[in-house]
This record gives sequence, structure tokens and C-alpha cells, in this order.
Amino acid sequence: MELHQCMFSDSLVTVSEGGRELGEFSVTVEFSRWLQRPCLLLQAHSQGAIEDTPCGTTVTAYLTTDLETLEQDHHEYVKPEGHSLDRRCLMVQRDGQMVIDKVTTVGEEVTRESASHPLSALRGLVTEGCNLLLMRLIALRKKVPENMTFISFNQGLHITHTTYSELAPKRLEVGGETVEVFGVERRVDSVEDVPDTWHCYFLPDGHLASRVQVGSPVTMRMLQLPSELEKDAPVLEKRPLAWIEDMQMHSKFLDRKVELKAEHASYLRQHPEVRALMADFLQFVLLRKPDDIFQFSREYFLPFASRRPPDPSFRSSSL
Repeated sequence: MELHQCMFSDSLVTVSEGGRELGEFSVTVEFSRWLQRPCLLLQAHSQGAIEDTPCGTTVTAYLTTDLETLEQDHHEYVKPEGHSLDRRCLMVQRDGQMVIDKVTTVGEEVTRESASHPLSALRGLVTEGCNLLLMRLIALRKKVPENMTFISFNQGLHITHTTYSELAPKRLEVGGETVEVFGVERRVDSVEDVPDTWHCYFLPDGHLASRVQVGSPVTMRMLQLPSELEKDAPVLEKRPLAWIEDMQMHSKFLDRKVELKAEHASYLRQHPEVRALMADFLQFVLLRKPDDIFQFSREYFLPFASRRPPDPSFRSSSL
């Protein structure tokens, strides 16, 4: 029941300390399927510019109802002038392992890293996609359990710890109204540096109202209450389906492509007359060079349908 209450979208804007809008942040959660297995699909997207430098993050995660990560694609980029950083990390369950592939591109230099961990050693793993959904559930319950610590991966693909704690209640102004929000702190430990910490505040219905990384000069915040957004919701134009960028759909396409090629090859081996028939037809076409290929094809194949001898026009071939 709680998961059904999490099936909604969040939309926030990224603002500077001075209140200037720098970008946008969105999160959607919906029921889906992963390799024919029922699951949850979480998609998070942020883009904007900090100090006129374009940057963005995209997370696509397939999760079980127990918040176990089946697959996640995490893509980040920063593009300062004359220099760029692009980092993509794909993790997927395969044969009892969590397989992780990471590609980092700095300018023209590409670095690839890989790691694999048995799933039995990753109980309690919280990935970025899992974290966003987990905090929605915490917000709906309005309570963070004591000693709420899980494992996660740091930038170096090493296992570290993530801890959640409850923040003091506060009030925020959203769309001209003052609302009470529930706060959750997330801290990701680091062996070599200070922990990364985020403060997130939620409305009573679980919608994310504010998100900030401690020490960052920008904040993500809601500009309008969801109830008001529903009233003023514009009619959105349909976007083309970018199926190649959808990992699950692309995987299904490749699997089906291989399956069809094998089926077709098997059929042709069992029916060699098909190749002979098509070769004869193509030879006739090239010899006659008909202006109306459709009429020519109809006349050529019509005798096969009725099992009659070919028409005179075909018997008088110059072959």
C-alpha cells in the first residue's frame, strides 16, 4: 500500500544562494517490468548551470518492491569551457552477482573500471535510485528508525556506509503558502574525505519540497504545491520514444533481433526452395526490367497460387 502512495512525480528548481534559478530537478516513480519481472522504475533527472558551467545527472533504476536494485544507470556530466567530465556507472544483477561498469571521460581521456560483488554480500545496499524512493517512504511514515545505516558504493566503487537520521521539524514557504515539512539527513561516509551529506525536506504526502547537499551553494526547492500544480497543469506534448536510451527496451530489442535471425536462418535451411524461388524471380526482374514491378510480380507469382503452369509471357523468357 505504501508503495502505491509513492507513485507520483516531483518537480523542483535549482536556485543559487541569491535566489537565481539555475536549473531543474525531477523524480518519477512508476510500476514497470525488468526482464519480464514486475518491478518499480525510478527516473531522476537534473540539469542546469552552476557559474555558467552546464552540468547534469540522470538516474534510471529498476527496483524490487523490497527496494533491491535490479539495474541502475547513473550518468553525470560537467562541461566547463574547454574541458569536460562525463561519468557513467551501470550496475546490474547477473548470475548472482552485482556487476558494475564505470566509464569516466575527462576531455579526450577515457577510463574504464569494473567490479563485481556477490549479492549475498550486498544485503542492505542502497543505490542512488533506491535512496530517492526510500526517503519517500520514510517521509510518509514521518519517522526515521534509530541506527538506520545501510551500505552503498562510493565513487571508487568501494563499499561504504549510508546513514539516515531525522532533522528538526521546520516550516517552508512553497507557492506563497507556509507548510510544515519533515526532514531527513542522508550521510555517505568516505574513507579519504569528509562525508557527503544531504538535507531533504518533505511534505506530509511524501512530495520532496527541498533538497540540498551540505556545503553546496545551490538548493533544489519546490515552487508550487502539488495540489496547485494539478489545477494549473498544462497539456504536455507527446515526446518521441527514445527507446535506444532505455536500457530495458534496448536489451529486449537486441534479444528479439538475435532470436528472429536464428528463426529465419533455421527456416531457410529447412526450405532451400525459398532461396531458389527468390533468385529466379530476381533474375526475371533484371532481365525484363518492367516499368510496373507490382503488376509484374502479380503475374509471376499468380501461377504458384493456383498451381497452374506459368503464363505465356513467362514461358517465352530469353533465359
